[in-house]
Amino acid sequence: MRIAVARESDAGEPRVAATPETVKKFLALGADVAVARGAGNASGILDADYEAAGAVVGDDVTKDADIVLKVRRPAPNELSQYKKGALVVAIMDPYGNEAALKQMADAGLIAFAMELMPRITRAQSMDVLSSQANLAGYRAVIDAAGEYGRALPMMMTAAGTVPAAKVFVMGVGVAGLQAIATARRMGAGVTATDVRPATKEQVESLGAKFLAVEDE
Repeated sequence: MRIAVARESDAGEPRVAATPETVKKFLALGADVAVARGAGNASGILDADYEAAGAVVGDDVTKDADIVLKVRRPAPNELSQYKKGALVVAIMDPYGNEAALKQMADAGLIAFAMELMPRITRAQSMDVLSSQANLAGYRAVIDAAGEYGRALPMMMTAAGTVPAAKVFVMGVGVAGLQAIATARRMGAGVTATDVRPATKEQVESLGAKFLAVEDE
């Protein structure tokens, strides 16, 4: 079986569908792995890293692949590069994009939407929603801190005291909880809200204040 790791066509997508570590796991299962040249550059993974893991790096790697791995659904102009009957595994974003999915079906491809993976214990390691939301919550605080332009924690200086920044997190799902934890670690005062009162205990366990919807 030949597995291809395709390059993302969206210029704003820095992720790649496989790392050298996952390549090694596929090889251990007996598959051949080919990685598109430059596929990991935006993620800081060099072609040489994939080659060291045992993958073949080249161009047009999807044309003979039985399975194609991508982060995002392939664009229409990519479909001709895939062989009929290939399995395409990606975040398909299916709702409202029926035409794009029909193009994949017309091309004879079999699509696996990773975001529709059942969120059960056995499938936790394949839960792209939780893993990416966790990272998004962390990155949201880091980016916000950069835009804020001041220190988040309380700072005692010779010129006086700078109070801690106040961070407000709306929505206490996976991303929200990580945002709260990150902001707290950076020394900010954090308040969070959610339509679900049951999240209050989680918020307070992280040292943040919970603001109930009816209190807003």
